[in-house]
Amino acid sequence: MALRTDPDRIGFDPARLARIDEHFGRYVDDGRLAGWQIVVTRRGEIAHSATYGMRDREAGLPVEPDTIWRVYSMTKPITSVAAMMLWEEGRFELTDPIGRWLPEFADVRVYDKGPVTKPYTVPAVEPIRIWHLLTHMSGLTYGFAQVSVVDGLYRAAGFDLGVPVGADLAAASQGLARLPLLFQPGTGWNYGVSTDVLGRLIEVVSGQRLDEFLAARIFRPLGMTDTGWWVEEADAKRLAALYFPHPATGQAIRADALGRLALAAPDFLSGGGGLVSTAADYHRFTQFLLRGGELDGVRLLGPRTVRFMTRNHLPDGRDLASYSPTGFAETVLDGIGFGLGFAVVQDPVPSRVPSSAGEYYWGGMASTAFWVDPAEEVTAMLFTQLMPSSTHPLRPQLRQLVYSALVD
Repeated sequence: MALRTDPDRIGFDPARLARIDEHFGRYVDDGRLAGWQIVVTRRGEIAHSATYGMRDREAGLPVEPDTIWRVYSMTKPITSVAAMMLWEEGRFELTDPIGRWLPEFADVRVYDKGPVTKPYTVPAVEPIRIWHLLTHMSGLTYGFAQVSVVDGLYRAAGFDLGVPVGADLAAASQGLARLPLLFQPGTGWNYGVSTDVLGRLIEVVSGQRLDEFLAARIFRPLGMTDTGWWVEEADAKRLAALYFPHPATGQAIRADALGRLALAAPDFLSGGGGLVSTAADYHRFTQFLLRGGELDGVRLLGPRTVRFMTRNHLPDGRDLASYSPTGFAETVLDGIGFGLGFAVVQDPVPSRVPSSAGEYYWGGMASTAFWVDPAEEVTAMLFTQLMPSSTHPLRPQLRQLVYSALVD
């Protein structure tokens, strides 16, 4: 990462920034988190960078600047950038039906009524289009959400926290296409496997495996040397342990069965949640976004494309609360729109959390998060490994502390 600067010089009050460490330190001190890493920047300069606690509490290994984190759904913005790079090359239009490249989705059906044991479906009146995948308006869902009958059908077919054993991205896409959609494409918003299907589309359009495409076109050009789909044996000790809250005490306890999956190459390359990364690497990705698609002389997207991606693409300019059924998401819904791969703040007042209109962001299942605020030229990142991300209000609290420290 860039060298740390004097916070006063870029509009931050150092004493107020110190509140971040004091506040989040209490989560570690009382056992709710094992450890964390936080980075706040303005105008490309680091105003605050801190680590606290343990990356592996049981082994006594502290969080260090090069700790590797499972970023889970923070993979989605990267996959979305990859898709838009192909769009800039004229390889597709956002209005194209995905069935043009993924024929399994040519004749999808939509859930209408009935139980998991006997669902009744109807034909889709509108095909799933590429912009539907980028905005989560496809009707695809997550099995682990456990809210709808369609979620139950996903779990019955082996799509819960992952995909059926041994399925690669192509097989997963074919399996998902056989399941009904939650709603007619373009008529609602639902967090789900849309970005995984987008990853498969990238493979077909580019002629490369998703891991090869991201490595060649994004990670190597941006210098993201520690970002990938699994952790090699030589770096295994740098990987933070994964935790979940004890149901009775709230104390963070290890989730090794899920955590160890990051130590081996996966069959399924999840464009929606498969990456591991470091603060230094993801910092480079946020700076690439803040600078309008360019970093250190390497341009991957045009600035107008980045601005287009980070506008609200929900029909009629409405917010997520207007389009989303009750379900899981890595964001609040009121006052928040959705762009092409990012949540976008329309109005911070309904969520009661300070931010700027036009700020865009996302988070991951293990409580990681980032945001980019073009108006204030601020970026922030939070890394920890506690799942689910809804356990503690870490993200809104970080916003409170960062924006209250901005004093110019």
